[in-house]
Amino acid sequence: MRVTQSMLTNHTIRQISTSYSKLQVLQDQLTSGKKITRPSQDPVTAMNGLRYRAEIAQNRNYLDRHVGEAYQWIESADNTLDKVNLALQRARELTVQASNDTYTDDQRFAIAAEIDQLTEHIGALANTKVNNKYLFNGRDTSAAPFNMTSLSFEPTNNESIEIEVMKGITIGVNVKPSDAFDSTMFSDLQALSAALKEEQPNGNISSFVSKIDSHASDVMQNRSILGAKYNRVEMMEQRLSQEETAAARMMSENEDIDMEKVLIELTSQEALHRASLSAGSRIIQPTLVDFLR
Repeated sequence: MRVTQSMLTNHTIRQISTSYSKLQVLQDQLTSGKKITRPSQDPVTAMNGLRYRAEIAQNRNYLDRHVGEAYQWIESADNTLDKVNLALQRARELTVQASNDTYTDDQRFAIAAEIDQLTEHIGALANTKVNNKYLFNGRDTSAAPFNMTSLSFEPTNNESIEIEVMKGITIGVNVKPSDAFDSTMFSDLQALSAALKEEQPNGNISSFVSKIDSHASDVMQNRSILGAKYNRVEMMEQRLSQEETAAARMMSENEDIDMEKVLIELTSQEALHRASLSAGSRIIQPTLVDFLR
């Protein structure tokens, strides 16, 4: 096969063009810090990158929105029940005091007035809202469960509110109305107030102490359940954070360049490119046209 000058020239130009392309790829990698700048350069790397990004975005959505909302519901319910318990403890103290036969009618009337205020206070706590949603009315979060006029607890829904804190994993974040406030809590407090207002108490005031203790015990039990749910949400949050970190590491290994390795390759490619240009200048001989210019 006869090798002509034009064949040598075309081959040299192709090699130099290829060298330029390799230099451009290496320079793009150094500039962007990524192995590829277009999906066509490596479709597998591009698809893996999309998958890792989708996983990170999903985990971040659970962490920022779902887990945060679960914390808000649980913490708000726990804080409210804590205030209910304090109110019940105060009612118990007053009941113990009023059980003393030495108390006068005026003193009992004063205690009854405070019991009435505590009853209304607990009723207001039953109507606690978070993000404009009632905490203690099941899934019917737009209706108030406690009637402040009749001082009665009348929930319209007793279902659990479930929040998906992780893909396929849901946690009930509210306290059911029937569990949070016993139906007899308010009637017992009202009966206690009525007994204190009698001119001649029949001596049954002390019996309300055990009733109040029972209600306080129910409140504490619900707070324990909320604490267990809070701990589980924390574990889910840690798991999501770990998965997000792992996905970010895998994405980095998939896309990010090894800076030292690319710098060495760029230096080597530049040396090869200069050698190609030097060799090409010897192969591509000047023609008569070059002299005429």
